[in-house]
Amino acid sequence: MKLIGENIHIISKKTREAIENRDTSYILDMAKRQAAAGVDWIDLNIGPARKGWAGTMEWLTSEILKEIPNVKLSFDSTNSAELEAGIKLVSNPQDCILNSASGDPERLENMTKLAAKYGSHLIALTLSNETGIPKDPDGRLEIAYMILDKTAELGIDNTKILLDPLVLPVNVDQSQIMAALDSIRVFKESFDPPVMTTIGLSNVSNGSPKEMRPLINRIFAVMAMGCGLDSAIADAFDTELLRAIKVVSSQTPQKESDSLLINLHNLMQKFGEFEDLSYNKDNPEEVAIYKTAEILFNKNIYAHNYLG
Repeated sequence: MKLIGENIHIISKKTREAIENRDTSYILDMAKRQAAAGVDWIDLNIGPARKGWAGTMEWLTSEILKEIPNVKLSFDSTNSAELEAGIKLVSNPQDCILNSASGDPERLENMTKLAAKYGSHLIALTLSNETGIPKDPDGRLEIAYMILDKTAELGIDNTKILLDPLVLPVNVDQSQIMAALDSIRVFKESFDPPVMTTIGLSNVSNGSPKEMRPLINRIFAVMAMGCGLDSAIADAFDTELLRAIKVVSSQTPQKESDSLLINLHNLMQKFGEFEDLSYNKDNPEEVAIYKTAEILFNKNIYAHNYLG
C-alpha cells in the first residue's frame, strides 16, 4: 500500500504558524523526516488558502525541492490557483497528486482540467454539496461514475484516479465505518480499467482520545487494505502503523499479535464474518486489536473507554 504523509497540514497549530512565519527550517525538517520514513508522497495541505495565503504553495514547494529535489508531492487545497502554483514548479508532475476533486461541478471542472494539463494523479472525493457524503456505497458510487465520466472525457487514465469514499469518525457515526469499507470494494470492482483508492486515515479516529487514535487508525488501515485499499493519507511518524502495514503486506508476523492483524486483513479480503476471528484473551495486544475491530465492525457500541 502507498502512503501519503499528512504531517504538513495547517490543522496542526505548529505547522500553521511555521507556514505563516515562513519558517523554512521547520518545514524542511517535517519534509525530510517524512521522506526518511519512506512515504510515497508528502502532502502539502494549506486548506482554502484565502486572504493573506497567496503564494503559500509556491513557497512550500520551492523550499522543499531545493533540499529534496526528487520528492513526490501531493498538493492539497481547495484553491486551484495555489495548486497550480505548486505543481508547475516540479519536474515530475505526472508523479504528483492533486488533492482533491469532488462531485461539485465547478470543483470537478477545475480539478480535472488541472490534472489533465499536468498528467498528475487526482484524488476524488465521493461527495457533493447537493448530497453531502452518501450514506451507502451505491450513493458514493453514483458520484464516482460522474467523476469518472469527466476524467474519461479529458483523457485521464483510470489508474491516475484515487477515489476516496470519505471515512467518518467512529465516534460520530459508527455504522459508516463498514459503509466506507464496502465502498472501497465497490470502487475496485466497478471500473475497467480499475481505479485506485485512498482514504484520509486519521479521520476514522478524529475526536477519540489522543492515546487511542493510533490503535484505531492502525486497525482500520488493516481492514481497509483487506478491502482493496491502494493508499492512505496518514501520519508518517506513526512507526507502529508503518510496521503493521509492512507485516500485513508481507503476511509475515514479527510478534505474536501480528498474526491477528494478518488474520483480520485476510478475513476482510475473503468477505468473512467477524465471528470467525479468534484471538488470545491472555495477550493484551490481541485483546486491544480484537476490541477495536469489534467496534469498527459495529458489533459493539463505541465509547471512549471501550478498551476498558
